[in-house]
Amino acid sequence: MKKGKILIVDDDAYVCDSLAALLGSDGYTVVTAQNGNEALRRLYKERPDLVLLDVIMPGMDGWEVCRRIREMSDVPIVMLTARGQVKDRVRGLDLGADDYLVKPVAVEELRARVRAALRRGRAEEEHGPLSFDGGRVVVDLPAGEVLVGGERVPLRPLELRLLAYLVRNAGLLLTHDQILEQVWGQEYVGDRPSLKLYIWRLRQKIEQDPKHPRCILTERGLGYRFVRPDR
Repeated sequence: MKKGKILIVDDDAYVCDSLAALLGSDGYTVVTAQNGNEALRRLYKERPDLVLLDVIMPGMDGWEVCRRIREMSDVPIVMLTARGQVKDRVRGLDLGADDYLVKPVAVEELRARVRAALRRGRAEEEHGPLSFDGGRVVVDLPAGEVLVGGERVPLRPLELRLLAYLVRNAGLLLTHDQILEQVWGQEYVGDRPSLKLYIWRLRQKIEQDPKHPRCILTERGLGYRFVRPDR
């Protein structure tokens, strides 16, 4: 059984070859590209199941590659880069990346993140579309959109999954690890910084006043709770 096809994009030939050997030994079909234009051509021709994308490249950098991929595809994108500041992670998420790993990264962590990203993509295809009505916030997965007060708000795939999970469990306290496991996968349990960043992004998009949220409430030290804003 084929495990999936991965497109690796990095201008460093040694990095490309090393990652290709590693992931190829795990049973994945691997294709590589060493610049942005080649990456987009490979994406169109090869139709990969996952893109592993570097940021710092000459010419078209990883930010622009990510933006262009999102214009044509919902393929999972994992950014793998030396740029680890919070502003860089936020920028990656804004452009549509599903995950963001900072070099150097442990081999087993990389493998786990790749498995999780591929599993999420397959689960969405296998389980089919669902919709959740959270009152003021409506998650419409068949249409791939979220309505806040009747107005459409664009969300990235992982933001949409996170919000759908929160709304579906409206009123319940959801622990940090519970959310990470259900939305990201078992491999992400304990990664509270990533969860915190995504919660912050969601609040910016759906809360009337993100600094004083009324929908996504923090239960200090425990997790989060979604409250229907019309109640």
